[in-house]
Amino acid sequence: MRVEAILNAKGRDVITIREMATLEDASRLLDAHGIGALLAEDGQGRPVAVLSERDIVREMALNGAACLHRPVAHALTAAFITAGADASLNDLMMLMTERRVRHIPIIEGDALLGLISIGDLVKARLADMEAEAEALQAYIRS
Repeated sequence: MRVEAILNAKGRDVITIREMATLEDASRLLDAHGIGALLAEDGQGRPVAVLSERDIVREMALNGAACLHRPVAHALTAAFITAGADASLNDLMMLMTERRVRHIPIIEGDALLGLISIGDLVKARLADMEAEAEALQAYIRS
């Protein structure tokens, strides 16, 4: 299965936040949308990083509640990992495991196509396994 199929199934909407917005703003967005990560953008609207709940918790552990008034940019990790629409499910699983990330933006050229989470990959893999099991059962019955 390719990333394109996962995006077609889950949708391509990505909630973004400017890197100069506050961590409080980010927390409110995460809560309002019931999601675990936002795509941070620079002043020109270009993606620069993924901000996760874990990033906010780390900032709070290091700097206390006052960090909520600091810019998102202070909590972003330096490594920004992306993939293209032609990446396979296995490619993304390996990338997430090796780089210890849970969200990967899918970008082709300058276009943001979507955001894939580890949950999206697990769901897709389970669907693949179910289809495979059904196909084997149908083969055995015939």
